Amino acid sequence: MLERAREKGLRRTVVADAMHLPFEDGTFEAVTVAFGLRNMASWPDALREMSRVLKPGGHLLVLDFSIPRPPLRGIYRFYLHRILPVIAGIVTREKYAYEYLAGSIEKFPSGAAMQELIQQSGFANATCEPLTGGIVSLYTAVTKA
Repeated sequence: MLERAREKGLRRTVVADAMHLPFEDGTFEAVTVAFGLRNMASWPDALREMSRVLKPGGHLLVLDFSIPRPPLRGIYRFYLHRILPVIAGIVTREKYAYEYLAGSIEKFPSGAAMQELIQQSGFANATCEPLTGGIVSLYTAVTKA
C-alpha cells in the first residue's frame, strides 16, 4: 500500500508500530484508521497513541466492522461465521483468514462500548455512525484541549 501511495505522488511514507508512533506529541490535525484498529494488539494503547500525536482539538476517525442490531444481527452472524469463510476459503484458499475475521469482529467493541473506549483513551465527544445497516461503523472524536 505504501508503494502504491508513492506511485500516486505521496513523498513521505512511514511504516511504524501503532503502539509507538515515531512522531512528536501534537503533530497532526487528524488521524484516521480503517479496518485496522480491530487488529491491533491493544485498542486502548493504540487510541492513546493516536491521541498523543494529535494536536489539541485534533480529529480521530475510526472505520471498522461492527455487529448490527436485530433483526439484521442473526442473519449477519450466520453469514459471517457459516457462509463467508466457506465461500472465501474456496476462492482464496485462505479459509482461516475469514474465520479470524469473524472472530475479530465479534470481539471488537462497537457502538456505545467503542465510544466509551475512545473517550477513556484521551478523546472527547465520541460519536458512532452505523453504516450499511450497522455492519460497519464510523467513530469520530476530538482530542481534549
